[in-house]
Amino acid sequence: MRAFALETEQLEWCAELRALAAERLRPLAEDAPTDGVNRPLVATLGELGLLERVLPPGGGPPGALDLCLLRESLAHGCTEGETALALQGLGACPVALSGTTAQQERWLPGVRAGRLVAAFALSEPDAGSDAAALALAAEPDGADGWRLHGTKTWISNAPHADVYSVFARTGPESGARGITAFLVPAGRPGLTGEPLEMLSPHPIGTLSFDGVPVTGADVLGQTGQGFAVAMRTLNLFRPSVGAFAVGMAQAALDAAVTHAGTRTAFGGPLRDLQSVGHRLAEMATRTESARLMVHAAAAAYDRGDPGIAQRAAMAKLLATETAQYVVDAAVQIHGAAALRRGHLLEHLYREVRAPRIYEGATEVQRSIIAKELYR
Repeated sequence: MRAFALETEQLEWCAELRALAAERLRPLAEDAPTDGVNRPLVATLGELGLLERVLPPGGGPPGALDLCLLRESLAHGCTEGETALALQGLGACPVALSGTTAQQERWLPGVRAGRLVAAFALSEPDAGSDAAALALAAEPDGADGWRLHGTKTWISNAPHADVYSVFARTGPESGARGITAFLVPAGRPGLTGEPLEMLSPHPIGTLSFDGVPVTGADVLGQTGQGFAVAMRTLNLFRPSVGAFAVGMAQAALDAAVTHAGTRTAFGGPLRDLQSVGHRLAEMATRTESARLMVHAAAAAYDRGDPGIAQRAAMAKLLATETAQYVVDAAVQIHGAAALRRGHLLEHLYREVRAPRIYEGATEVQRSIIAKELYR
């Protein structure tokens, strides 16, 4: 890739993805069930081969830049399709990166095909941004087993997923130490859940663990090293959360440019008003700045450059805050019409708020950046 530019093949792929999002995924999103996972949408992501780009056959992580281009392009035309794809990757990436051959062979083909739904279960009622404070207890049970006791919440795809990457405390150490990652299939005795009604239009729920049995065969990676498993996944996905945000920002900007060029007010099109033109210019500049930072962070990840945590945090911070600004500005340019249920910007306005919180809130990203400055 040339500095600050994508190759022709990448640009063509992005255009193809935007078309797929609008033509194949958007109709499925509009016909979504009122509750639960939109399984026809997930299955179509598998049919189109898009889930294989997130979870490449043969194991290992996807290219971070490819992941960002994929998420940005899908988000432009169908945020629900983008989110369904990202949640499959987030939930199954610990298996791809740290799972045994048996675990990978059992679960990854179904997730890639869109037949099985995965979820990433890290957050708890008292451990959100401070993920290392998790308290889900894994109590020893026999020579090679544990029983899980506690609650996970704000878990995307819960309680409807088929398999969960679950992080629990197996040792007495506090903080990041003593945490183990487990692969827990739905249907295990003692595992229950309930959905939560949220602003974002995708399934989120709470999981309750009442003595759920797990064994050494369910461990992802090594016992006591689960926090590293979680961070490997999050460091990969944080720049691509920024890409999701950029896709939404670009969709809002495109809508605002079209509206300002066609809506007549005060004797001419809105675009002729200096206040509107300057606002559009600011929206475009911020969107492109965020896109470039996301691409730079992803390319650095793919090269194995040092300082990935800082770059990823910067990319997520700038892109999600930018998207919030751009969508809000687009709503203002449209006026009351953008607030009507079903309008693109009404939808984006609900979607754009959550990325500033999940996978590390804006304040957490600033803390990571500040810490890295003094490392």
